Amino acid sequence: MNIQHPYLLFLGDATDPLAVKTSRGIAQWRPEKCLGENTLPGCEISLGLTNLSIEEAVEKGAKTFVVGLANRGGKISQSWLTTILKALEHGLDVASGLHQRLADIPEIHEKAKALGRQLFDVRHATGDFTVGTGEQRTGNRILTVGSDCSVGKMYTSLALEGELASRGVDVSFCATGQTGILISGSGISIDAVVADFISGVVEDLAPSKAANHWHVIEGQGSLFHPSYAGVSLGLLHGAQPTVLILCHEVGRKHMRGLPHQALPDLAQCIKTNLEAARLTSPDVKFGGISLNSSILDQAAALAYCEDLAVQFGVPCVDPLRHGVGAIIDRLSL
Repeated sequence: MNIQHPYLLFLGDATDPLAVKTSRGIAQWRPEKCLGENTLPGCEISLGLTNLSIEEAVEKGAKTFVVGLANRGGKISQSWLTTILKALEHGLDVASGLHQRLADIPEIHEKAKALGRQLFDVRHATGDFTVGTGEQRTGNRILTVGSDCSVGKMYTSLALEGELASRGVDVSFCATGQTGILISGSGISIDAVVADFISGVVEDLAPSKAANHWHVIEGQGSLFHPSYAGVSLGLLHGAQPTVLILCHEVGRKHMRGLPHQALPDLAQCIKTNLEAARLTSPDVKFGGISLNSSILDQAAALAYCEDLAVQFGVPCVDPLRHGVGAIIDRLSL
């Protein structure tokens, strides 16, 4: 999918900062694509963007109305419907990363069809997919992997892409989740792809390139999470990574959503990911550790990173606190 920008980010009637995490991610990583935000009465959240009506946004050149919310169950609220229809009526396409499809709501589907507008249900992959082959590809590929779900793989991937771009390196970010797709404007939500085609889809997302090109591929899940390990394995095989970066959250007590499932030992996590990756990338390297150290103060976070760097012989950083320059320094650019 190819989503047109500038975006008008819809925050609805959100009162919880976590409810607008999709919009926040877009505004943080692609501010140049964001024209403004649009809210309903009762909304208590702002991203610091100009609050625009739909009419104002269209006049300023907006192309896509992004339902940048994440609520319980991933449903499109009835209170949003009038605004979404209004966006279509004023010439905007509409994009959403929620589980419920825009296209499955009759009023939205019929309005978009009648007006010739596009609906982007970015969580739901469409198209003719092929199975992976494992054939060797040219270029370089970084894949972020995790000790668990929601440990910063997307954030780290975007930070790596940004650092490479700032150094003049030819680089592409490959989005594999709904927020990453809305940030980049393209990609495929891997967790909605039929299992047989996961590796093939990733091969297509990061095809052969020139020897100096780097794809940064957003990881999903964890090989150690009973619910999502299948997606993670398919990503590893399809990515054919040159380099793996491990993402981890300090202080997490158990696998996300599974109190009975302990987190893996980091050494075992690194070893298992490398072994799995070697099926399609025999020379894959372990390039660094990216931490979410938010529970630690600045000094403790730095000490923790230094200890892991010594233990594993690779750079260890919190990308929010330290950036990812130390990891990029170690790559053969």
